[in-house]
Amino acid sequence: MSENQPARSSNWHAMTEQQVLQQTYSSEQGLSSSEIPPRLAQYGRNAMEATESTSALTVVLHQLHNPLIYLLMGAAAVSLAIGHWIDSLVIMLVVVLNTVLGAVQEWKADRALDALQRMAAPHARVLRNGNEIEVLAEEIVPGDVLLLETGARVAADARVLQATELHADESALTGESEAVSKSPGLTDADTPLADMRNMVWMSTAITAGRGRAVVVGTAMDTVLGRIAGQVRETKREQTPLQQRLASLSTWLGVAGIALALVVFGLGLLRSYEFWPMLMFAVAVAVSAIPEGLPAVISVTLALGVQRMARRNAVIRRLPAVETLGSTTVICSDKTGTITRNEMTVTALWSVSETSVVTGSGFEPAGQIHPKGKPGDAGQLADDIRLLLRIGVLANNAGLVQHEQNWKIQGSATEGAMLVAARKSGIVPSKLEAEYPRLSEVPFSSSQKYMATLHQVPGQSHTMACVKGAPDRIINFCTHVMDHGRRVELTAELRAKIEQANNNFAADALRVVAGAVRDFPAGQTNIDSAEVESGLTFVGLWGLVDPPRPEAIKAIADAQGAGIRIVMITGDHAVTAGAIARQVGIIGGPDDPASIAEAVTTGAELDELDEDGLARRVLESSVYARVTPSHKLRILQALKSHDQVVAMTGDGVNDAPALKGADIGVAMGQTGTEVAKEAADMVLTDDDFATIVHAVEEGRVIFSNLRRVVFFLITTNLGEILTLTGALILNLPLPLTAVMILWINLVTDGACTVPLGVEPRHWDVLKQRPRPPGTGVIDKYVLRRMLMLAPLMAIGTLGLYVYELEIGSAAHAQTMAFTTLAAFQWFHALNARSSYVSVFSVGFFTNKWLWVGIISAIILQVLTVHTEIGRTVFRTEVLNFSDWLLVSAVGSSILIIDEILKRLHVHGRLPVGR
Repeated sequence: MSENQPARSSNWHAMTEQQVLQQTYSSEQGLSSSEIPPRLAQYGRNAMEATESTSALTVVLHQLHNPLIYLLMGAAAVSLAIGHWIDSLVIMLVVVLNTVLGAVQEWKADRALDALQRMAAPHARVLRNGNEIEVLAEEIVPGDVLLLETGARVAADARVLQATELHADESALTGESEAVSKSPGLTDADTPLADMRNMVWMSTAITAGRGRAVVVGTAMDTVLGRIAGQVRETKREQTPLQQRLASLSTWLGVAGIALALVVFGLGLLRSYEFWPMLMFAVAVAVSAIPEGLPAVISVTLALGVQRMARRNAVIRRLPAVETLGSTTVICSDKTGTITRNEMTVTALWSVSETSVVTGSGFEPAGQIHPKGKPGDAGQLADDIRLLLRIGVLANNAGLVQHEQNWKIQGSATEGAMLVAARKSGIVPSKLEAEYPRLSEVPFSSSQKYMATLHQVPGQSHTMACVKGAPDRIINFCTHVMDHGRRVELTAELRAKIEQANNNFAADALRVVAGAVRDFPAGQTNIDSAEVESGLTFVGLWGLVDPPRPEAIKAIADAQGAGIRIVMITGDHAVTAGAIARQVGIIGGPDDPASIAEAVTTGAELDELDEDGLARRVLESSVYARVTPSHKLRILQALKSHDQVVAMTGDGVNDAPALKGADIGVAMGQTGTEVAKEAADMVLTDDDFATIVHAVEEGRVIFSNLRRVVFFLITTNLGEILTLTGALILNLPLPLTAVMILWINLVTDGACTVPLGVEPRHWDVLKQRPRPPGTGVIDKYVLRRMLMLAPLMAIGTLGLYVYELEIGSAAHAQTMAFTTLAAFQWFHALNARSSYVSVFSVGFFTNKWLWVGIISAIILQVLTVHTEIGRTVFRTEVLNFSDWLLVSAVGSSILIIDEILKRLHVHGRLPVGR
């Protein structure tokens, strides 16, 4: 470090203001102009580091780097070399489609750091040479003194030097829904970031007050910069779908080439000519490789994405939609995700009465009634009505309606008090006009209260309205309101008030107390000393950020689907635990001790090593007062148990975890751009229930992909067994190369895409999540394929041998060709269900599959009954009895599979957890 250059430290909050100024070689008058260039040279500009751009060629090559694509390109080249240019063209079109779709998605996938840069403040006001000036935010250096005021965005991490009612919105960083008061002073070295009241952070917004702060970190040395670094270092892993299909593609490619070599060798041993046999072997290889699979996967995923968009979930990466369907754990933030991020008064208390406030959020819909008497709305005690008036008068917030939405201007807590007053019939603007404000003692974090003085209508005296922290207000009181009468505050009444305060706190309510004091006529001004004595206690407000009703049901549905919900929040442990219990994340007794025991705090996480954390994540489902690094540790610990983890979030602090999760889910309405860009999916309605819809859709898509793979591999294996069987039995080849390619490209193609859009079945959310690592082909699917593929070969060869004995070789080959195609028509119906009869899922519910089957039948008829078809495929006309025989043999695969399903040979439906 050069002389007079600031030191790097992580404990600025634990130093005195003078120590910070000494460490940064600065003063309360700021830096001089001459000090700026050397500091810029040492620390660089105050901007996020840009990532290297990726060229279009690199993106395209990345998409082409796929084993199945290599095989398809090889098959296309061989097909072209032997004159099958149409087949070659079709295969290459599949390659191009897959590459284009993948490249477009990759271009959009990774812009999180750009969003971080956009969040930085473009300008900032600082002290330099003792003068206030405005500079570009990127020219801020350590040691600069920032001038902070309402509406400003903090340009860098800084230590507070002076503050007057200074408040900052840090919800994007910490998850804390309320604006945080800021003031000078010391905090402990191990204080969590959310509790560092003497620090302000880059990109946070000043919501009230003014102050000064000395810059201690810029660019990548800020909390925001460290998050940017974590985003950059966190690699986006392949989705489970990509991993499974890559494995399947490699296996199929190797198997296809091996089978083609076997067929080619057997053909030569049976004295077939070299070149015809080579063409036949190439046809077998193309038949064994399901070249339509990438296109079908892309179409299936794209259609799934469209369905999800209609249900308010926007997918940013195509394969991610399936990943959510295999999710075993959803890690969710609390504020704005499970809760509404709208403070709400739910209870009012006075010595004479406890009242319940219904409704939630900022919309003034609901009522207030005495506890246990819901029919007595409007019959409120005088003390409760006075408390509601205090909440309106000692208030600087505003409640406004924009179209159908109600919004708060100012403090969310004060806004909640306005909403509660409106529910009782009080119109804030009218009341404020009746009680004109004469003076105010503003709220401060040190005083923990605010007071206003008002002229009482029709009276000569004035009245002070005071609200603030209960422990402070009670100490200022000498009397209490009891049934509309002012009585002395006895020890018994004080204990009663304190017990009510404790009861509200135990219910995770934020508690505010209200009091009044009368002043003589003519007094138009008050100071702190006058409202810190002689007050009359009126009552308490109990407030909460309520859970979303739809989130409660969604959590229950997710748990019913075998998915574990984990809440990770920056809020306090008591609040987090109470909300988690309300929404069903945790159970147990409804008492503070039990709830606290179920919550793991960030401080406790710091004490755990990786092994200890790995054990803890299996037991704990609620984490409070956490930092971004905690979120990543929790995520990694869950993934160490082979869990497929979805992470929801809306703040800057969520970005690394969103990117590192198997699937990141960002909030579209309240989410920051950083969160949206780092996520795989964005919820446009911020509704937790949409995630459950996405889980359902993901499972549907995976099931449909499994149907497609099952259908393609079974039919392709049936073709290969037919050809291999004919060679082993020394029979003439039952199919020509062009017949094989026709069945593989046309007959298969007509059924695969419709199978990829099979409608959801009733049992989608009744099944366990698939175990992580489960392939598209599990043991049940494999066994089913090995049972049904030989049926195709036996049926086709049996009919072929029969026709050879009674007719010509051309007629027998036509019968074998058509029979193998017929097997695929009926097998497409088999593929619709795995465990239950196809008739139980609605025989005609997939109309597109019937369109595909009918189209395949018509095309097959054209190959047999048209001049062009007979010329190209060298077929003969079939009579009515031939078609009946073909249909009878082909339908056998459907009949036998229905019997096997009835006997549970393919396994039972895995319902429940």
